[in-house]
Parts: sequence; C-alpha cells; structure tokens
Amino acid sequence: MGPNKVVHLMFLSGGLLLFFLLTWTGDWIWGYFARHPNEFIIQGGAVLAALTAGIALYRNDHVYGLACDVAGELKKVSWPTRKETQAATLVVIVTVILAAIILGIFDAIWSELTDIVYG
Repeated sequence: MGPNKVVHLMFLSGGLLLFFLLTWTGDWIWGYFARHPNEFIIQGGAVLAALTAGIALYRNDHVYGLACDVAGELKKVSWPTRKETQAATLVVIVTVILAAIILGIFDAIWSELTDIVYG
C-alpha cells in the first residue's frame, strides 16, 4: 500500500469524522431551540462544511505534503511483534493488579483509622 493510498484514506477518514462531529454539534445546538429544523438542513450543512474543509485541506500543498511525510515516516516505524506486545500487556496487567492491592490496603487502613477517630 503506497503512501498516497494511506494519505487518501486519512483525508477520507478525517472528512467522515468531521461530518459526524458537525452533525452531532448541529443537533446539540439546535436542541436548545423550541422548533427543531429539518434533519436534512443539519446533515446537508454538515456534508457541505466537511466537503469544503476536506477539499481545501487536500488541495493545500503544505498539508498534503505533510500528510505524505507522516505516511512515509509511519512506514519506517518498527512495530512490536506479537510476543513483545503480549509480554508488555502482561506487565501492565500485573502492575495494575499490584497497584489495586496496595490502594485497597491503604483504603482499609484509612477506613479503620477514621472509624477509631470518629467512632
């Protein structure tokens, strides 16, 4: 998959995300008014704004070049293997369990101390 395909996918995903955010924002803003507008108006405005922003950013040479550079750099990243990911996940799970146990002990001690003081 060449960097251009990744860049096109990034712009498409960004446009769809912007469309959904604008639709939700439009529904939220118009929710405060007594008379709700037609849903077509909100979605049409969101589509128009998302397309305008997406095309403007896509045609901007600086933004497109930056997106191509990001896609190229992501190809250079050495991603961890499945075994490394599982080992790191196990370390995180054990650490979280130990932290929960320690905090639980502190909470029990503090609870007993407050019962003695207020008790």
